[in-house]
Amino acid sequence: MAFSNASLLSSCSLYRLNPVLFSHRRCSVTLYRLHLRILKSRFLAVAASDNGVFTSPEIAKSFDFTSEERIYNWWDSQGYFKPNFDKGSEAFVVTMPPPNVTGSLHMGHAMFVTLEDIMIRYHRMRGRPTLWLPGTDHAGIATQLVVERMLASEGIKRVELGREEFTKRVWEWKEKYGGTITNQIRRLGASCDWTREHFTLDDQLSRAVIDAFIKLHEKGLIYQGSYMVNWSPNLQTAVSDLEVEYSEEPGTLYHIKYRVAGGSRSDYLTIATTRPETLFGDTAVAVNPEDGRYTKYIGKSAIVPMTFGRHVPIIADKYVDKDFGTGVLKISPGHDHNDYLLARKLGLPILNVMNKDGTLNEVAGLYSGLDRFEARKKLWSELEETGLAVKKEAHTSRVPRSQRGGEIIEPLVSKQWFVTMEPMAEKALEAVRKGELTIMPERFEKIYNHWLSNIKDWCISRQLWWGHRIPVWYVVGKDSEEDYIVAKSTDEALKKAQQKYGKDVEIYQDPDVLDTWFSSTLGWPDVSAEDFRRFYPTSVLETGHDILFFWVARMVMMGIEFTGTVPFTNVYLHGLIRDSQGRKMSKTLGNVIDPLDTIKEFGTDALRFTLALGTAGQDLNLSTERLTSNKAFTNKLWNAGKFVLQNLPTRSDPSAWESLLAQKFDKEEFLLRLPLPECWVVSKLHILVDAVTTSYDKFFFNDVARETYDFFWGDFADWYIEASKAHLYQSEDQAVASTSQAVLLYVYENILKMLHPFMPFVTEELWQALPNRKEALIVSPWPLTSLPRNLTAIKRFENLQALTRAIRNARAEYSVEPAKRISASIVATSDVIQYISREKDVLALLSRLDMQSINFMDSPPGDANQSVHLVAGEGLEAYLPLADMVDISAEVQRLSKRLSKMQTEYEGLLARLNSPKFVEKAPEEVVRGVREKAAEAEEKLNLTKTRLSFLQSTILVSE
Repeated sequence: MAFSNASLLSSCSLYRLNPVLFSHRRCSVTLYRLHLRILKSRFLAVAASDNGVFTSPEIAKSFDFTSEERIYNWWDSQGYFKPNFDKGSEAFVVTMPPPNVTGSLHMGHAMFVTLEDIMIRYHRMRGRPTLWLPGTDHAGIATQLVVERMLASEGIKRVELGREEFTKRVWEWKEKYGGTITNQIRRLGASCDWTREHFTLDDQLSRAVIDAFIKLHEKGLIYQGSYMVNWSPNLQTAVSDLEVEYSEEPGTLYHIKYRVAGGSRSDYLTIATTRPETLFGDTAVAVNPEDGRYTKYIGKSAIVPMTFGRHVPIIADKYVDKDFGTGVLKISPGHDHNDYLLARKLGLPILNVMNKDGTLNEVAGLYSGLDRFEARKKLWSELEETGLAVKKEAHTSRVPRSQRGGEIIEPLVSKQWFVTMEPMAEKALEAVRKGELTIMPERFEKIYNHWLSNIKDWCISRQLWWGHRIPVWYVVGKDSEEDYIVAKSTDEALKKAQQKYGKDVEIYQDPDVLDTWFSSTLGWPDVSAEDFRRFYPTSVLETGHDILFFWVARMVMMGIEFTGTVPFTNVYLHGLIRDSQGRKMSKTLGNVIDPLDTIKEFGTDALRFTLALGTAGQDLNLSTERLTSNKAFTNKLWNAGKFVLQNLPTRSDPSAWESLLAQKFDKEEFLLRLPLPECWVVSKLHILVDAVTTSYDKFFFNDVARETYDFFWGDFADWYIEASKAHLYQSEDQAVASTSQAVLLYVYENILKMLHPFMPFVTEELWQALPNRKEALIVSPWPLTSLPRNLTAIKRFENLQALTRAIRNARAEYSVEPAKRISASIVATSDVIQYISREKDVLALLSRLDMQSINFMDSPPGDANQSVHLVAGEGLEAYLPLADMVDISAEVQRLSKRLSKMQTEYEGLLARLNSPKFVEKAPEEVVRGVREKAAEAEEKLNLTKTRLSFLQSTILVSE
């Protein structure tokens, strides 16, 4: 392929591409290579898009986000998400925390998908059989609520349908809408093995849950009893301690008189309570034994107000805080967790005054049937009428609210099913102590240990219709607490009942379902026993630190209990995603950021990269500025790919490719033969690969992102690409150009590999555009580690960089036109001159120097007094003749005028500061601001004076 110089030079548009390049004496060589580059890039672009899936950067100006779904579907269709056991190395697995089937994508999902996919893609490229297990959770409370609301819009109530029909409707809803969340997770690039996807109510998982319940019951770890639970009146079910959120809310503290039985009208105790309606359930009044105000009443009785004279004992207990309220505590064991524990310790009776719907029951007498909050108002009004109301005052309380419904939770004694946790918790604690389980970040280990060391029995029954029904059957006419049957099915339960009670026995199943967390903890994925042994000892659980106890610790306990080993070796915890101001995202604040909207605007890769930059376990403040910055990073990566492609040989030039591919960078002797810029960037790359690989292995993903970002943008794009232009366009030696081509390709493809786990879409698109790709990036081998690096070359190129920066700064300081080339005298020791002079063309290109006017010497030039003196480093200096950079006389005039104006402004600031009236009366921050402006003005004034003095001295010397 040949072109005449005349035809090349006639292309004005080509010439305008980079005027700096064409002022060089090798202009014809440069133009010829540039024209070839454009023609062959068109050829490469066509080749890259042959399969209809990928688009070359030579065709598109920037990466098209709409191609992400196309790339994802191609990966999936090729089977890349499935583990490849042929590789034979140790397997790696991540278990996805199953999102609710009712869910739609939020930033919490985006965070866990990003981090888990990073792990999976990295280990897949490391050659390990890699499995990411996906699934969804049936979300008992949330799903039942959604369907109940849907039915309500049709005028239908759940109870009117009956359990069987209602459950059928829920399954219909699940089939229609349940796939929304998994489709959205795919949109984030999750490379899960979707052929193994499960739902917690699938038959296999349901069998596993029922089997687990039966085994735990047989071991005596599951029992039934009436104990205090968190009751949700609106949902009509018990909820876990972990599903109750406490918030500081304004309320009222009510002060009420409790008369002392047998005393005078002046003998009474004043209690302070935030929930006066629970007084109907009082079974004692308590004071501190050391509180002298009340010792005379200890052992007597108090009359509970509005109960027609019901007496309760006045007792002493150190539990009572003398300084809170009045120092007198009403004990309502049926409606307060602490009172319940105290009552059990002291043997006090327990009275329940609340119905399941939050209304008061018959124990409340005339208040029976009233809603708890209505009863509170009515009771206070009548207390005021009877003279038993002392006062009420504003008070901030910790209010327990349902995580699902948002309503205020009611502590209530209720008959439920529980799991004894202490024996299992000890095994889970031991796993961490022995190093069988590692929790990251390490600080969460203390929280894990504290929770498990103080664990309470787990209430696992829920009064719902949607979920795994408790596998317990009762015998009609028998005591349900004593005579019940645990079985896998109704048929099995009936057989057992008939064997014990005869053939005419009737049975009915417990109406409750199991806590969703119990189900999701015990629903093991679809793997064989052999696969389990291969996978689980080397697996990772990644999730938010907010469900460390909900799911993680329980998974550990159940895993050990049923398999004899920890279900995963590492637990990686991430923080919450907050808005740019550090606030928790909520619809109320209107600060929720939708991941799908973010993807449309910034792309999936920019979102993933932004999320991964957060520190492990720390909350991340997400801002538009961060997303915009990382979108720019995606574009920079794209444009770098465009440059690399434009400067590679055409596919139809086998000899050029043979020469390029023959260059290997894994041998030190070859590395030492490289020109300085190439040796530098390859050495830096090899150092980076080692550092990044170590960080990946330690789960330090923010370090990976930051280090790779800095290398790509700072070293490769800003420095090496620019330096390579001297060899690609200006060197008459084709071998030098070929070496630069090989280094460009080698470094760039390794950058794509290291970034792929973070930014899978754009890196795969760019990878597919590179010629001679034999496999997809997603399954390409990870870069080799421990490759040679030349520290001397790194130091030498850093000297070249320092020299370039110094010259660029001087040009900027003296406002030299960008296209203007200037002369320079480089003063250095002989060894420095030797390697700097070999890269004279690179220095000229990067610093915009005139190649013919660069002089190397071991002492200052004769015109040093008329030059700007730069010190780039020890033993490396430069002198830039002022006359080359500026019109000295014009510059003196300009600076003189500027100095006069600056002096006036500075004196004005001083005048304000010297005025006692201003300093004494102006706000402190205003005075401080003026002082800062004065200091800044003084500094600029002195710099300008110095420069003006230097220029004036230069004129005198020249005269």
